[in-house]
Amino acid sequence: YLENLDLFSFHFIYFSMLDVGKWPVFALLPPEELRLIRQACIFGSAANEALYVTVNDEVFALGTNCSGCLGLGDLQSTIEPRRIDVLCGKKIVSLSYGTGPHVVIATADGEVFAWGHNGYSQLGNGTTNHGLTPALVSTNLLTKRVTEVACGSHHTIALTTDGEVYAWGYNNSGQVGSGSTANQPTPRRVSSCLQNKVVVNIACGQLCSMAVLDNGEVYGWGYNCNGQLGLGNNGNQQTPCRIAALQGVNIVQVSCGYAHTLALTDEGFVYAWGANSYGQLGTGNKSNQALPTLINTDKERMVEVAACHTSHTSAAKTQSGQVFMWGQCRGQAVASPHLTHFSSTDDVFACFATPAVTWHLLSVDGDDYLTVAQSLKKEFDSPEISDLKFLVDGKCIHVHKALLKIRCEHFRALLNETDEDAIEIHQFSYLVYRAFLEYLYTDTINLPPEDAIGLLDLATFYRETRLKRLCQETIKRGISEENAITLLSAAVKYEARDLEEFCFKFCVNHLTAVTQTQAFADMDHDLLKNFISKASRYGAFKN
Repeated sequence: YLENLDLFSFHFIYFSMLDVGKWPVFALLPPEELRLIRQACIFGSAANEALYVTVNDEVFALGTNCSGCLGLGDLQSTIEPRRIDVLCGKKIVSLSYGTGPHVVIATADGEVFAWGHNGYSQLGNGTTNHGLTPALVSTNLLTKRVTEVACGSHHTIALTTDGEVYAWGYNNSGQVGSGSTANQPTPRRVSSCLQNKVVVNIACGQLCSMAVLDNGEVYGWGYNCNGQLGLGNNGNQQTPCRIAALQGVNIVQVSCGYAHTLALTDEGFVYAWGANSYGQLGTGNKSNQALPTLINTDKERMVEVAACHTSHTSAAKTQSGQVFMWGQCRGQAVASPHLTHFSSTDDVFACFATPAVTWHLLSVDGDDYLTVAQSLKKEFDSPEISDLKFLVDGKCIHVHKALLKIRCEHFRALLNETDEDAIEIHQFSYLVYRAFLEYLYTDTINLPPEDAIGLLDLATFYRETRLKRLCQETIKRGISEENAITLLSAAVKYEARDLEEFCFKFCVNHLTAVTQTQAFADMDHDLLKNFISKASRYGAFKN
């Protein structure tokens, strides 16, 4: 189990650095917590609320907690993550949120939970009381398994394993699809044109709903004053209407912005329609389109389209992994797809959307793929496929000759002259030598400052310039009044000029305390003489 956990932890390091690190709301979380995150969602009017799920399937929330949207049982904001006990172990498969905000999830068991703002019955519990804790949405869903949920500003829709759609909440424009404009207090099946049809994908704009069928047809209902239903007109629709203009085109995914819609075909083409005042349709102009318009993506095959009902930003990812963005991008109107350096559409929303919220539930890939760096890190000091061991202080460190030759000139020369599969080291301690070898596998060092002195000695001996610099940085970060003289002595000994200057200035700035330490009393005579002379020139002894 521990071996598996270790392997997963590497994957989560990769995920968190790739995704979560770009979202400011996570900036205060320590690295060891970030490493555990498996899923995350950032939402709220200022992107100041977040939920995340850890590798242990625990669910945490942090942020401003408007309308109790964090599900913590109160209205208190929290800068520190707090656990949502009722959701721990539930295995979230889909999550969406409104602008109230309200939050809705679907679990692996097909259950739906909702909490937060409920002024329009968007929690589906038959009341308009805000929900401070996640509550099961049961009406008409108890015998169903829900696989996907989507929220507009104040309404919710859910997709079941049978391909049925249920909707509830705010219905001023027909977005619940009930045939009226009365708010819907509990889940109701969206039927009429969808009766006997199988829906495979759903999405919501602020006040509209979209559904993709298994045969590639798209249906829309609700608000349509910007043409976001793609019907060729601007009339609201109280029941689902098929987008006839897409006849013969097989749609596999839709994604809705505030008042525009993106659709992906099975051949990788992208269609867009609806509001376009920020260029969010990618047509090269800012004219609204009431009919689906094919977007020019330079003949690149797209595999994902992304939009969020809180913003006017659009993004798409190509088969080769390139990411394009257009629409409102940090206040600028980008009217045509713009190639970015990002690796995921999520990055577009983290860096350019307003507010910078997630367009879907961020999830780490389910596989156990490791990058080259992660694979090397995993194999360090593992006897399984190593072909060389170092014996230091009676302990073994298992390594690979090829890697050492690639990474270090000293080992390239040494290992070309010997076929030994075991080498004894007497000059350095086990702790220091292991840290050195681990550095060759990981590019990082993990030692307290006092031990980093020994590694600095080794780096100087092996002429490892970068390692020497890393050691100096580690020592600087760990300097204190107690160890400052010890660190200064080491810097002088190993000719680390930058570190020597840093330690000297620290000693002068804390002169009274430093001169009362044991290390100062035991200081080498010549070093003491030089220190006093230099400190005097520095003005340390002036009244």
